[in-house]
Amino acid sequence: MADPYATLGVARGASEDEIKTAYRKLAKELHPDRNKDNPKAAERFAQVTSAYDLLTDKDKRARFDRGEIDGDGNPTMPFGFGGGRAGAGARPGTAGFEFNDGGSDFTDIFEGLFGGGAARGGGGFTGGFGGFGRRGAAKGANVPYRLTVRFEDAATLAPQRVTLRDGKTIDIKLPAGVETGTQMRLAGKGEEGPGGFGDAIVTVEVQPHRFFTRDGDDVRLDLPVSLAEAVLGAQVRVPTVDGAVMLSVPKGSTSGKVLRLKGRGFHRKGGGRGDQLVTLMVDLPVDDDALVEFVQGWPGKDRGNPRGRMGV
Repeated sequence: MADPYATLGVARGASEDEIKTAYRKLAKELHPDRNKDNPKAAERFAQVTSAYDLLTDKDKRARFDRGEIDGDGNPTMPFGFGGGRAGAGARPGTAGFEFNDGGSDFTDIFEGLFGGGAARGGGGFTGGFGGFGRRGAAKGANVPYRLTVRFEDAATLAPQRVTLRDGKTIDIKLPAGVETGTQMRLAGKGEEGPGGFGDAIVTVEVQPHRFFTRDGDDVRLDLPVSLAEAVLGAQVRVPTVDGAVMLSVPKGSTSGKVLRLKGRGFHRKGGGRGDQLVTLMVDLPVDDDALVEFVQGWPGKDRGNPRGRMGV
């Protein structure tokens, strides 16, 4: 059972941001798509994902820090038995006290103290000790999955389908604010254990887009427009993550001008959506003699030249 802190290479007091940064770095290095000929990388990727899952669950992290569960999320042995220390005694531990018996059979001791109320068998004590008893059986291991999501689907929170190890499929809903590295838990979809099924841990990878880029909750797009559209103004068709819409290009627009399409970005965690920011890129015609002749004879050509305004 590995120490999740050691697996991610962070200190025990690491912040959530430090844990997230460490996970992203390792996940990028160990990603199965980058290590198709290295099965150990895939195994390491699963370990890193499992460690990240435990440390980003506040309850599980606290229980691990107290020694109540191990690095796999399974309960530790009752009372800390099996320490192998010399000499009998007891000291405060994670489950009341950790007994150090030096090889003694504590079943006999408990039988003497409590009139035979404790019984042998099953690796623990049962009955008669006011709450002392066998811990709940461990659930099965969590199973990591990787879900590749289209840029547009991540922005619009389109439903996604995941194929599980047993061949069954399940449709899941992406959370607001989803990004590469976001994890989702599918309860009871992991491996079977004595205490029931573990969970499936789905790690999201948002695919890059040819034209769109993400800026926080906003989406950016560079849009080529013709000289005539920029000078005279026009209605132009613009792609968005929700589909194409019409955009008004103001008369006299220049390259670099940013226009905003409200509510066409990513869904925010707190509600609402970001915007799409459209940067105009004026596309001048190549080898257009008429345009060259017009500019050369245009009386205001120096007023349109920054160097001319500066006296250069």
